Amino acid sequence: MTRVTEQSSHYSDLDKMSTYDLLRGMNNEDKQVPIAVEKCIPQIEKLIDGLVERMKKGGRLFYLGAGTSGRLGILDASEITPTYGAPFDLVIGLIAGGDKAIRKAVENAEDDYNGGWSDLEKFNINQNDTVVGIAASGSTPYVVGACADAKKRGLLTGCITCNPDAKVAEVVDIPIVAVVGPEFVTGSTRMKSGTAEKLILNMISTSAMIKLGHVKGNKMVDMQLNNAKLVDRGTRMIMDETKITDYNLAKSYLVKYGSVRNAIDKYKSEQKK
Repeated sequence: MTRVTEQSSHYSDLDKMSTYDLLRGMNNEDKQVPIAVEKCIPQIEKLIDGLVERMKKGGRLFYLGAGTSGRLGILDASEITPTYGAPFDLVIGLIAGGDKAIRKAVENAEDDYNGGWSDLEKFNINQNDTVVGIAASGSTPYVVGACADAKKRGLLTGCITCNPDAKVAEVVDIPIVAVVGPEFVTGSTRMKSGTAEKLILNMISTSAMIKLGHVKGNKMVDMQLNNAKLVDRGTRMIMDETKITDYNLAKSYLVKYGSVRNAIDKYKSEQKK
């Protein structure tokens, strides 16, 4: 039986379509993605609660994937430190073929069943860590092998896939299966499947950071101040939280104390004296 992600597109003669019809077709297909993701929320919740429990004990979150899936995991992991001020090695993304595969495909790397676990071992992985395999097809040997080995060794394991009855779903503790249907361009899983993966990764990492205390109210109080835009955003966060009306005063607290959290705490402590 052909995997769902490899089934023929519902659209024919794409090469004869107008630009408008191509865009409408893609957009209509994309509308199915959040519906498929919504059905996965119970499993996503279970994974988040489990990994947060382990993170509080010093554990880390590892994403593994090949191709688009690997790149999406790396993207999500790389944004955690600047967005939430968490340690750079708290969430780690690994891709079959190593970092050079981020920009250019590495031949046969995803077919190495033992490659994923070998990459994980370089990080002194332990039972407090969580491994999430990302594979739209659900059959990528690099991902399946790593997840199977991780589960065997007592780590919490999960997966994100877009095929029912996927091999990777059989070897993890918590499978997340978002069935988005055939792609607009047959087999091009960088489209709907990739979008579903990105949405789920957003949910996992964002919820984890909130549960770990990196958000206060609805604000990223530990974000890094890497540019003028972020300094301005942080300043306005401080003004909103403390009711300071002087922009320069709020900015001076931010610059002096290095984060929105520290600036707010310092200002409020001074007001109590």
